[in-house]
Amino acid sequence: MNALDQLGIQTRPAGVGPIHLDQGIAFRVWAPNADAVSVVGSFNDWDGDVNPMEREDNGHWFAWVENAEMGAEYKYRIRNGENTFDRIDPRVRAVTNSVGVGLVHDPEFDWDGDDFQMPHWNELVIYEAHLGTFNRSEEDQPGGFATFSQRFDHLKKLGINAIQIMPVAEFAGDYSWGYNPAHIYAVESAYGGPAAFKQFVKDAHAAGFAVILDVVYNHFGPSDLDIWQFDGWSENGKGGIYFYNDYRSTTPWGETRPDYGRGEVRSYLRDNAMMWLQDYHVDGLRYDMTLYIRSIDASGEHEIPEGWGLTQWINREISNFKPSAITIAEDLQNNAYLTKSDIEGGAGFATQWDASFVHPVRDVIIQSDDAGRDMNKIRDALYHCYNGDPFQRVIYTESHDEVANGKSRVPSEVDEAAPDNWYAQKRATLGLALTMTAPGIPMLFQGQEFLEDGWFQDVDELDWEKADEHSGIIKLTSKLIQLRLNRDGNTRGMIGRHIDVFHLNHHDKVVAFRRWCDGGAGDDCVVIINFANQHYEQYDFGLPAAGKWIRRFSSDRKIYSVDFGGNASGDIDAIDEPHDGQACRGRIELPPYTALIYSQTR
Repeated sequence: MNALDQLGIQTRPAGVGPIHLDQGIAFRVWAPNADAVSVVGSFNDWDGDVNPMEREDNGHWFAWVENAEMGAEYKYRIRNGENTFDRIDPRVRAVTNSVGVGLVHDPEFDWDGDDFQMPHWNELVIYEAHLGTFNRSEEDQPGGFATFSQRFDHLKKLGINAIQIMPVAEFAGDYSWGYNPAHIYAVESAYGGPAAFKQFVKDAHAAGFAVILDVVYNHFGPSDLDIWQFDGWSENGKGGIYFYNDYRSTTPWGETRPDYGRGEVRSYLRDNAMMWLQDYHVDGLRYDMTLYIRSIDASGEHEIPEGWGLTQWINREISNFKPSAITIAEDLQNNAYLTKSDIEGGAGFATQWDASFVHPVRDVIIQSDDAGRDMNKIRDALYHCYNGDPFQRVIYTESHDEVANGKSRVPSEVDEAAPDNWYAQKRATLGLALTMTAPGIPMLFQGQEFLEDGWFQDVDELDWEKADEHSGIIKLTSKLIQLRLNRDGNTRGMIGRHIDVFHLNHHDKVVAFRRWCDGGAGDDCVVIINFANQHYEQYDFGLPAAGKWIRRFSSDRKIYSVDFGGNASGDIDAIDEPHDGQACRGRIELPPYTALIYSQTR
């Protein structure tokens, strides 16, 4: 009779990893090639003879440890032939550090009052941020959940309603972008660990922010990987049971691609994705570089069908559990099937990062010569969408990838030597205006709202002094977000899916377009943008209706920067004659590098 029988427990508890019981902790681990496994830890003086595990079906091992308590340190001691080694639990929720030991985490948390409702996806404004650099309390320590929360007031005033944080799964060391996960179930100890992450999500919800989390399923590590050759078995000198052991193992980050065709590994990834939603109440997941889940190399031609099937399964499970949750693919190959339903053969993502917006828009605004600005690229970027739905794309001019790896922030790309000058300010704000007025889900990268320059590094804190220096650009960004979300009730078209680029003047570098949901006063929005260093005393463009058009926004106002001219026209009366295929004509003064937004009062 085993210990559970003595307690009158007829059925072994389900689950893998540490399983919390009324009396002690049960442990289950998958190690199909092990000859023997035991649990060792602070509860048995790390003695492998005290708590041996019993082999179960399908390569799992099980043990119940009556005296194991919350906070206990533990590992698995595995024997394979003549070799014996200790491993951190692949499903551990907390570790002392990436090469330390596992901790029995207390799953209890007071979620009382957490009744956050996710905004509709067409009403999201996402702010991508990195916990380690966003805000620090000490210069020589990375930031974390607690220090990030101290800046919630800034984000609330800015107007965003969703925070997308770069990966928080335990990684090697204390400084990292997060895309090198060592233990995907454990929350990074340098950031505060699992309890701190739960508090962060609860506080973010209370402040009105959805929380979207980056996850990395295209590779693990490559360093500090206890799951590497976890139970002692491998082929071709590769990773063992959690990894492909043939040519499919190769990724740009090492020989560490998970084996998407193996049931236990598929469940390992599926359960991880669900953990973030179920246990941490996050509102969505952004999958890192899905190109390397669905295919072997950057060409996308050498497919991994089971990788595609895995994303279908996980996205379906997420949708069934929490229909409001958003799933975002970073693929950047303009593959419309990523955001088609699995019924149609798609991967079932809600939306995807749009390379057909960020790359042409950045190209246009960072050109050194106005003659090199191609208005056709702007038109195509505005029109681009997937499967006829503009909200199947996330649009941006800065992200962690776009401002690193040899690329800089937009102001620095405009003028590396003087990223605060007039040219850098004016053209960076054009990027902000396009992001907030184009159809799609807009996204900012941390510090973009106060013209952070240089490039992103995981060891450099965001320069919050620039928030004071460029407080006007924060106001400009906040105003754009206010209009994008129709918070005053006069720009409903900004949350709609319709766009008509009715004015394309490549010679003078001016584009104008209409945004609408249903059309009419308070719905129709007209945006006109001058991409040239040319001031037009009178500039004509089309307007869809007669009457007064109220200027809701000008990027040239002096309240945004003392360097700006403040010369744009204000409200205008439509001239009753057709122009640009529209019913009426507008005539305005249009300053250089300026975006204007007009709408009518209901």
